[in-house]
Amino acid sequence: MSTISTLPGITSKMIDTPRLKIHALFSGSENATPVIFIHGNASSATFWEEVMLKLPPQYRGIAPDLRGFGDTEDKLIDATRGLHDWADDLLALAQALGLKKYHLVGHSLGGMLLFTLAPLAGASIASVTLVDPGAPYGFGGTKDASGTPCADDFAGSGGGVVNPDFPKLIAARDRSSDNPQASPRVVMNSFYWKPPFKPAREEDLLSSLLSEKIGPDKYPGDSVPSPNWPNVAPGKWGPINASSPKYIGDSVKKFIAASPKPPILWVRGSDDQIVSDNSFFDLGTLGKLGFVPGWPGDAVCPPQPMVSQTRAVLDKYAAGGGKYWEKVIADTGHSPYIEKPDEFTALLVEHLRLTK
Repeated sequence: MSTISTLPGITSKMIDTPRLKIHALFSGSENATPVIFIHGNASSATFWEEVMLKLPPQYRGIAPDLRGFGDTEDKLIDATRGLHDWADDLLALAQALGLKKYHLVGHSLGGMLLFTLAPLAGASIASVTLVDPGAPYGFGGTKDASGTPCADDFAGSGGGVVNPDFPKLIAARDRSSDNPQASPRVVMNSFYWKPPFKPAREEDLLSSLLSEKIGPDKYPGDSVPSPNWPNVAPGKWGPINASSPKYIGDSVKKFIAASPKPPILWVRGSDDQIVSDNSFFDLGTLGKLGFVPGWPGDAVCPPQPMVSQTRAVLDKYAAGGGKYWEKVIADTGHSPYIEKPDEFTALLVEHLRLTK
């Protein structure tokens, strides 16, 4: 079923739901406790296979391809709903599989998604694990730990901030290293993990990256002109617009106020260059470093403090009666579960065992 090679012990299935056909990878017994693994942008369920196979036998790994990625049915993402298209898709998948109670693990965009999904799933969630999650307020266009917008139209976020060469090379299924700024292989090996690390499954993981659906209404999505630096604001379609703070709305407030509050493990790589308080994928950071002309200064558009925003939101979650633990895996980048899978899995399994 999967168009990408899978490891022995992983099963590939297409699941019919009322919303769309969702491709998912499975490990373990159908009678075991479900653990749903959610991938990030420019990747797919493939990224989770090694960790899924390391789970103890009392757990069943389930890793879907999100809408817009992998082998899941190709349907548009309505960005004006924020992250709710994905959240509703995953709730439909859980229902189709007959899941009553399950753990959630989300990486990067998939981690950001859990701030929206967890309150919607309510008592069905046994625990949440955030792995280098995108900031709860969205990616780009905000300037302090409270998620204050840099501009009223959320300029600096959305599909227009993506290097246009990157999606073009994804669409071409380019496997070269010819473009030092935009070749998918170069981006993956420079930023997904901490160089000089390269995973044994580099080719399959590159195929996973290249599975993202490309187009003006897909990735990177549309954009609109803005009078505010960097003169581009979010459009209405695709994953990058969906993760703009313009459309996140009151999801953060709902997450903080959620009841019940599942326990949260927050794991991050010590040297993450994608999600950090000085992200190399954030226009505020790039402007301050002189890579994007016309930067208006720290008062208007500083680097987005992504890690600080996550910590501030989780602190409020804890103040309201929730619990969270922050763990940093040394000498890793954006994907510590790929770079140090044994160390990551040990943290994850300990967290799962603390909850029912």
